[in-house]
Amino acid sequence: MTAAQDAAVELRDISVVYDDELALDGLDWCVQPDERWVVLGPNGSGKTTLVRIVSLYLHPSRGDVRVLGAVLGRVDIRKVRPRIGIASASMAAMLRRELDVVDVVMTGRNAALEPWWHTYTDEDRARALMLLGRFGMAGFDGRMFGTLSSGEQQKAQLARTLMADPELLILDEPAAGLDLGAREDLVSRLGDLAEDRSSPPIILVTHHVDEIPPGFTHALLLREGRPVASGRIEEAMTSASLSRCFGLKLTLEGSQGRWTARAH
Repeated sequence: MTAAQDAAVELRDISVVYDDELALDGLDWCVQPDERWVVLGPNGSGKTTLVRIVSLYLHPSRGDVRVLGAVLGRVDIRKVRPRIGIASASMAAMLRRELDVVDVVMTGRNAALEPWWHTYTDEDRARALMLLGRFGMAGFDGRMFGTLSSGEQQKAQLARTLMADPELLILDEPAAGLDLGAREDLVSRLGDLAEDRSSPPIILVTHHVDEIPPGFTHALLLREGRPVASGRIEEAMTSASLSRCFGLKLTLEGSQGRWTARAH
């Protein structure tokens, strides 16, 4: 079996056209099981379109998509999607505010939005509580999801993504809207997840380099639907590539697995 066949994600010559505009243009990308990728780019660079393709919610206009060994267009995607854990603002918006936070996590087992859609066991509840504790939310059972802070909601979502032991984890701008303290707490916990070798491959989407946790191994930089750079993070993410990606002169600095950028 080749490395490509072993890959968690393999995209070949992917293009997406919206209203005669290219959202992605001839993208090739491969994510291996032991890799943690950050997808970086400005607004309108194609990040959201890429997430929708990898999570099997969008067919490209052209190209081949293979996710977890399943070829888009040749499989029942309803059987593949539960194997993918996704945390995003759009997912949080779909969760009912009155749900107990434990139910929010537990329903991730079936990629469901309501606990009454399926039957859950005491073991499921215990696992949900364990995962909440992993993200610093022990003792939150009984709290309604809508009463949580933005940072707490994001951590509950992360716990939810792990409920079904996913084979691929997609985190779409998980730190968006968080204050500095909540962001740093989340980034630290994501770093622990990235460095846990038992974790599935991770794709983190952001447009801020200071939101990249330690432990991420690779980077894909997008601009106007095209890759600016792709590969090992220390090789793909440089001052030059970041400047091309965002269209202004930037200096990138890295220290102890964290990154900062400043314009000049």
